[in-house]
Amino acid sequence: MPKCTICSNKIEELFLEKLNGTIVKKPNSNKHYPVCFDCQKKFRTKEELLSKIS
Repeated sequence: MPKCTICSNKIEELFLEKLNGTIVKKPNSNKHYPVCFDCQKKFRTKEELLSKIS
């Protein structure tokens, strides 16, 4: 189970191992950052999520 990059909580997996959240990718980078559903609700835009990850 992956952990949220922002809050370090475990992210639930749904049917066929899909995450209950989202995956954010930084521009000009190949790294993917999983984000949980609760952090996604707190920080609505991609820019806000990227600022919390960095």
